[in-house]
Amino acid sequence: MIAAADTRANAVSPTRVGAHSDEALTHVRLIWIEQRKEHWIRFGAVARERIIDRRRRVLSFTPGAVFAFVRWESNDYGTVVSRIAIARAIAPGAACTTLPGVTPGALVLLNLSGWPKVRQVLAAIDAIEALGIAPADVAPDHWRHVHNRLAAGERPRAYSAARHRAWLLRRELAP
Repeated sequence: MIAAADTRANAVSPTRVGAHSDEALTHVRLIWIEQRKEHWIRFGAVARERIIDRRRRVLSFTPGAVFAFVRWESNDYGTVVSRIAIARAIAPGAACTTLPGVTPGALVLLNLSGWPKVRQVLAAIDAIEALGIAPADVAPDHWRHVHNRLAAGERPRAYSAARHRAWLLRRELAP
C-alpha cells in the first residue's frame, strides 16, 4: 500500500541502467506508513527501484541526477516533521552532504523544513512544470536561490523559459 507515495511519484520517470554498478548509484530509502510517516520522491529520473516490502522501497539515481526528496512524519498531535531536499546524486568518491535516507549522500541544492516552506517549494516545482520544463533539468543555481530566499523569509524569483534557455546554453559551453 504505497498508494500515497505513488501518486506523488508519478513525475518520476523510471529507466533501467545496466551499466552502473550498485556502488556508483545514490540510493534513497522511501517509506509509507499511513497517517504516520511518508518519504517520497517528488521528481527525478530513477535508475533502479527495489521494493523491500509493501511499505518500503529503495530508489537509485545515477551520478549527476537531480531529485527532490520529501519527508513527512506525524504523531497523535499532528505533523512533527516536514522537510524537502533537492539534491544531485554524486559520483563514487565525490564530496557530499549526508541526508537521512540517502546513501552515500548527495550534493544538496536546497534543504528546507517546516510545512509553510515545503509548500512554497512544492509550488515552485509546480510552476516550473507548468512551463513545460522538467524540474530535474532546472539550473542548480535556481534551487540554491529558492533555498536562500525562503530561508530568509523572502519570496524567490520565478524561473522562466528565458532563464532556462540561458542555463542550457551555459551548460553546453562548460568543459
